Formats: sequence, C-alpha cells, structure tokens
Amino acid sequence: MTTDLRGDAIKPQNIHADRPARELTIEWADGHKSVYDFSALRWLCPCAYCRGEAGQPGWLDSDPNLTEEQVEFKDISLVGHYAVQPVWADGHSSGFYSFEHLRKECPCPADQARRAAQPSPQVELPPHQHE
Repeated sequence: MTTDLRGDAIKPQNIHADRPARELTIEWADGHKSVYDFSALRWLCPCAYCRGEAGQPGWLDSDPNLTEEQVEFKDISLVGHYAVQPVWADGHSSGFYSFEHLRKECPCPADQARRAAQPSPQVELPPHQHE
C-alpha cells in the first residue's frame, strides 16, 4: 500500500490479462501487485461515455446491469507510457485507464483500507450573490 502515487508506484513492470480467470494483474515497480476482476475493471472505465462530461452523468452512473459482453476482455493496448486501453467484447474501447488511476483504485485489502480511512473531500461553495 502506498499513499505516494508517483515514480515506481505507477510504473508497471508486468501486465497480464488472464481471460479464463477474468483478471488483469499488474505488477508495479515498487513491488506491489494489483489484481482487477474484469467486471470491476469495467466499472472503473474513465471515458466520457461511462463517466459523463460537461455536467451530464455517464452511462455507469445509471447503475446498469452489465452484460457478459460488457465484462468480457478481448484485447489491451498500451497508451504511451501512462495508460492501458482495454477492448471489451461489446466493442467499447474508448477508456484510457491511466496507471495512476489503476493504482489509486487497487482492489487489494490494504488499499481498500487506505481509501476508507481517507476523509471525503468537502467542497465549499461561495455564498450565492443576488443582483
């Protein structure tokens, strides 16, 4: 578990998609290992369609029931030195999963505990001004 998501913490040494086990495993340069279930990985999709944009909610915000095709992993490509781009059986492939995002959302028990212990950010809005 790390709280410093820079350097070796977000540098993958090995990336392996185990289709029969339905898992993506990333071994990081700092020695940590993250194992993502394909279904959980699809829920992490950061693309505008899934997450929304311009103040509009994304498709995943509607809490859909994912089909078998939507969680079946077909392929994966590197995007420069900062992300991976999965291709799902339903054709969806617009999500660039940055290594920082994947490490931040590591599903291991230690990282889940770290996230649970972090206070939620509070956004303070300025008072509304009437003219």
